[in-house]
Amino acid sequence: MIDVALLGIIRRWYIRDRIAIREIARRLDISRNTVRRYIRSDVSEPVYPARRSPSSLDEFTARLSAWLCEEAIKSRKQRRTLKQMFLDLRELRYEGSYDRVAAFSRQWKVGQMERVKSASKSTNICLKKSRMECQAGCQESSDSEFIWVASA
Repeated sequence: MIDVALLGIIRRWYIRDRIAIREIARRLDISRNTVRRYIRSDVSEPVYPARRSPSSLDEFTARLSAWLCEEAIKSRKQRRTLKQMFLDLRELRYEGSYDRVAAFSRQWKVGQMERVKSASKSTNICLKKSRMECQAGCQESSDSEFIWVASA
C-alpha cells in the first residue's frame, strides 16, 4: 500500500529530479507498473475498496431481522431484549459475540428509520391490524387484514 508521502516522493523524483521509472522502482522496491500508474494518475491519494470480511452472524441475519421486525410492532413491555435474542441465537449454534448482534441491531434500526424518512407524503400506506409488514424479510400472515390509507 502506498501512502501519500511515498506518492509525493515518486512524483518529485520523476518530475523534478528526472529519475527514471526503473530507478524509482528499484530504490523504493515496488513494481514499475505501480510507479507508472501513480505518475500518470491525477489522484493525490490512492483509494482502495472497502474490505468486506465475512462475519459469523451472516448465516443468522435473516432470522435476526425477522425477530427484530416482530419485536418492533410489540409494545415496550412485551418485547424481548437483544440479550434474549442473543441467547436464542446461541441455542441455534451461533458462536459469535453479543457485540456483533448489537451492532447488527443498531444498523438494522438505522435502515428502518431511513426507509421511513425516504417515504414520500403522497404514498399509500398499508397498515396491518394484526402484524406490521417489514421490508427486512418478515413473512406476512394469512389471517391479517389490510387497511390502505392514502396520505395527502
